[in-house]
Parts: sequence; structure tokens; C-alpha cells
Amino acid sequence: MSAEVTHPAVSELEHIRRVWHGMQGNSPIYDFLLSDQDFSIESASKGNFRARLTLSANHVNSRKTIHGGVTATLVDFAGGLAIATHGMEKTGASVDIHVTYIGTAGIGDIVEIEGIANKVGRSMAFTTVKITKIVEGKPGGLVASASHTKFLIQPRVGQSQ
Repeated sequence: MSAEVTHPAVSELEHIRRVWHGMQGNSPIYDFLLSDQDFSIESASKGNFRARLTLSANHVNSRKTIHGGVTATLVDFAGGLAIATHGMEKTGASVDIHVTYIGTAGIGDIVEIEGIANKVGRSMAFTTVKITKIVEGKPGGLVASASHTKFLIQPRVGQSQ
């Protein structure tokens, strides 16, 4: 369900950190892949979310490069948080995720995950996600680009969330 933030004075960054905190312990896959020691939320503004993740053995395939399933999970995560920057606590259900795998990263590499909410409507939201390898502290080669569409579950009139 989607719920608007009741405290408009809260910045998007603080809101996203609260949403992430609320997700922790409730999503085993995110808990497994995004530990506090390897993952940090870097910035958030309306429609945009950025985070960094240091890749570990939990993130790679048998060739020691980022696993495609991990990449798709990061797209789901970042797209949802980009939508949440619009003041939402919950961001609905994925309808479509399309990932284009362009480059790679391995254990010890840092990747930047950027989610952009292109449109957040009443029932659907459309996002774009980029995952970039960080080289010498700056964004380097693109690891993946993706589009992510979500159905926004709205409470019915008279129903609580």
C-alpha cells in the first residue's frame, strides 16, 4: 500500500533512511544482500535515490562477478526507494523489470546504485535504474541499466492501511 508521509518537514533523504530502516528485518533478501557494513544511502531528493554497495562473496556468481539476480534485486530495491522519495512508505508490487547487463564488477568493488522515478501516478510508477562501478572514488563504467514498473497499491476509501 502507498501512504503519504505525515511529516512534510522531513527531508527526502531522512524519509528514505526511515523507509529503509523499516524494511530491515522484514525482507530476508535485502537483509542478506545489503548489510550495514557494505551498504550506504548516499543521497535522496524527490524522484532520485543513490546508494553505494561494496560487493562481497554474497553478491557474485561462480566467475566472481556480480550475479545477474543480485543486479535485478538492486534494481527492484532502488526503483522502490526512488518512488518512496515522493513521500510514500510502501511502493507496491513490481509489474516489470528489464535489466540490460553492460559491464561487470567483482568482490571488493564498490557500485553506485541510482534510482530515478520517471513518473509516479495514482496506480503505476515508472523508474530507471543505473548501476555503475566506482573507480578511484568516481563513477566509472556502467554495470547495468534498467527500467522498473510498479503497481501502486492504493487503499480503498474507508479501509485502513
